[in-house]
Amino acid sequence: MKLYSIFALACFAAGLSSAAPATEPSTSVPEIPFDSVRDFLKLPPDLYLGEASGVAVNSKKHIFVFSRGNTTGPAYGATAAQILEFGPDGKYIREIGHNLYAWSFAHAVRVDRDDNLWAIDKGSDMIVKFNPEGRVTMVFGRKKEASDEGAEPWKRVTPRRPAVDGQFRQPTDVTWDTQGNIFISDGYINSRIAKFDKNGVWVKQWGDFGNKEGQFNTPHSIAADAKGNIYVADRGNRRIQVFDPDGNLLRVITIDVAVPPDVQPWMGPKPTPEQALAQSGAPWAICITPGPGTQYLYSSDAYPGRIYKLSLDGKVLGMLGRSGRQLKEFGWIHELACPSENEVYAAEILNWRVQKLILHPAK
Repeated sequence: MKLYSIFALACFAAGLSSAAPATEPSTSVPEIPFDSVRDFLKLPPDLYLGEASGVAVNSKKHIFVFSRGNTTGPAYGATAAQILEFGPDGKYIREIGHNLYAWSFAHAVRVDRDDNLWAIDKGSDMIVKFNPEGRVTMVFGRKKEASDEGAEPWKRVTPRRPAVDGQFRQPTDVTWDTQGNIFISDGYINSRIAKFDKNGVWVKQWGDFGNKEGQFNTPHSIAADAKGNIYVADRGNRRIQVFDPDGNLLRVITIDVAVPPDVQPWMGPKPTPEQALAQSGAPWAICITPGPGTQYLYSSDAYPGRIYKLSLDGKVLGMLGRSGRQLKEFGWIHELACPSENEVYAAEILNWRVQKLILHPAK
């Protein structure tokens, strides 16, 4: 494989827009002091993480990691997906869904308000709900049959295929509103949000491919606030779009922060200043703190590899980290979990790990 620049890699993987920020990047956003807990996750000697694509935390402070490990298969490609559960102290507890039929290529994992676990598998086009005991209780989507002629990953075609109610093409994430309605970001091919009621009955969809308001270019991560508003990380358009539960657009958030000149990409040559600005702030992962009280939005980008803390109206309050391989550095954060304002978990694709971060904004 040729060694592309980080800009080319990110654009290829994410469909990123090459547009620079619409406003002059801010140079006044404060750095938030933070620590990374060394060797937090304690794996058994014979168990390893692959690319850590997802992380979630339940009400008991148990941590769930969705990793592209546990290679089994093939269907039309080797399977790379396993969910591992850890206690609050990082001690390994169990694997959930070993050799599950839906496993193909891990993308994200979430926990709802009742501590049910939801896994989003990009490769099988499926979303699976587990109860707290780890048993499957609800399934969305259906993967291609391995016996079918031409069973292979979806291809991006022009014009784009119309989305089909209840069918998914490389979905990315899931969230819920105050009524328990289910919202699935779908995803790399369909570029829409699908809504189901709490019983799994199809309600509606909104969005299609594009860069206008209400359109998406790789809706990659999704979260909801205490009012039930839906935040969509529209990664390819370098913005977060906020909707009410019926899909009406409320506001658009962009993160425009100057890129330090000394930041190096995880791989490939250093991007030009213009290329760096086009990547900076593009939301790969988002999470919202649960409250009670003031809620905060966290978002991460791939380069310069930062995590941003925002108010729900979109003001950038602080930032932390940069691209790299050491503790407190990041290699493509793919999912964030933020069980409280100053405790954040970051699942990294390139560094094959999850970091537990403790923020110290008072400093």
